Amino acid sequence: MNILEKATAKSNSIVQNIIDHEPANYIEAGLQYQIVLMGRFQASIITTLYNHAEDPELRVLLKDARDALVERTVEMSEDFLQSEDVKLPTIQFPERSLEKYQDIPDHLHFSDMEIALLLLEMNSSSQMALLTAINQSYHLEIGNRLRKELNMGFDWAYRLEQLMLQRNWLPKIAKIVH
Repeated sequence: MNILEKATAKSNSIVQNIIDHEPANYIEAGLQYQIVLMGRFQASIITTLYNHAEDPELRVLLKDARDALVERTVEMSEDFLQSEDVKLPTIQFPERSLEKYQDIPDHLHFSDMEIALLLLEMNSSSQMALLTAINQSYHLEIGNRLRKELNMGFDWAYRLEQLMLQRNWLPKIAKIVH
């Protein structure tokens, strides 16, 4: 984004805040609610996956996903819902801590490749949820915040895919011959 685009986006946001104090519509609030629920669940899953992962670089990506992506996005959506006087979801998942690799028998834990593939899938579904929320949002500030979260998710997914390429964890698709 160049300086002119940033200035335009900021001035649009300021004008909207001064003029437009419309409450969130049901779809907009519902999508934010969904982001909170999905994010809380993903934070729990990611922590569990972290405790199963052996690869040090994968563990760094898991910690970044939980702290810098999921929890940050959940907090942003919770703040929005609270500002709209919407009750936050009551569902909470067990508090889990990040631990050293747990020595679990091989047949009982995920391999690093399985964890990476699961993360890629979770990231894809999160991106779709954010895109849907951006598309349904008429609050400019919320759309801009979600777009920033989406961009951070794209950057994180790129790092994960690079690691998967280096470790040969991406599935091989046979070439189709006609």
